[in-house]
Amino acid sequence: MAARWTHGITARKTTVSLAAASLVLVTLIGWLSFQTYQQHQEEKRRQDIVAAARQMTVNFTSLNHRTYDKDSKNVLKSATGEFKEQFTAQTEELTKLVADNKSVSEGQVLEAGIVRADKDSARVLVVADSKVANVAVPEGEARNYRLQLDLVLKDGRWLTSNVEFVG
Repeated sequence: MAARWTHGITARKTTVSLAAASLVLVTLIGWLSFQTYQQHQEEKRRQDIVAAARQMTVNFTSLNHRTYDKDSKNVLKSATGEFKEQFTAQTEELTKLVADNKSVSEGQVLEAGIVRADKDSARVLVVADSKVANVAVPEGEARNYRLQLDLVLKDGRWLTSNVEFVG
């Protein structure tokens, strides 16, 4: 009788041990899954920031006198705050300058990287080149740009609030 009683206690201890181990394993799997999800979300956020900065840079460095109205609207769609106000204030003057000079600029981003980012703002450095042609240089010339863009998250979109030429 004692052997059956001891066997029952051993079986219960084994069952409790397996249940505890299962609980620890499920908790660990849950925690690791949550960490993986958070890392994925952070990586997606960083990719969204860089993509927005890259697109703004292409829009900002690609302007054509034939399509300047559309080109400037593309810049303004991705702008906010002080940068949007400044660009809007200069649009009339820029439109005339681009038209008078028959300017065509085709920009491309070579590199872009986040300097800092938090939940709703970021700073990105961008290296870009463009080929600029106008009445003074009809065959075109290469221009190099080093830009610092400040972005803010508004209504689920990363918008540029400031652009500075650096270096």
